[in-house]
Amino acid sequence: MTALLNLYRSVTDMLERADWLLPTLARFLFAAILLMYFWVSGLTKLGDGLFGIFSPSTGAYVQIFPRMMEAVGYDTDQFSAFQGLFVLAGTWAEFILPALIVLGLFTRLAALGMIGFVALQSLTDLYGHNGWEDPAVLGGWFDRFPDAIIMDQRAFWIFALVVLVIKGAGPISFDRALSSRA
Repeated sequence: MTALLNLYRSVTDMLERADWLLPTLARFLFAAILLMYFWVSGLTKLGDGLFGIFSPSTGAYVQIFPRMMEAVGYDTDQFSAFQGLFVLAGTWAEFILPALIVLGLFTRLAALGMIGFVALQSLTDLYGHNGWEDPAVLGGWFDRFPDAIIMDQRAFWIFALVVLVIKGAGPISFDRALSSRA
């Protein structure tokens, strides 16, 4: 029994010293699961042509301000400059923040930004797209169903991002390369 406990302690001690493991795994899983989700979503928000990145599509406004778009008859000219900048920032965030996380550059700041983005996205899904009315969207914890969009999936997304905020990007990152030269 003592040999088994010693083996257990040696394995757990080794895992405790593996500070690189959690942030590396969190970034890998973010890249494998969420990178293309956000980039494809961002692509739906781009306007036409080469400079579409500076003029979001009507769909961007519909996704970010669904009820307001319906109220103004889908006329984006009725939005304020501030609202236009908000849509533009949201569009850019879907490309920039995930790229920074995958590259491991300014990872803690990018992960904080993504936490805010996911929170706003979730609130928009609940309030703007009437997610409150669909129990499968909101879901609930401790209910034996692990597939609700908000309470289940997004909680795991935020957990992975919190790991990056706390632990940083890990050893295979631009953050590490920049910090070793400083």
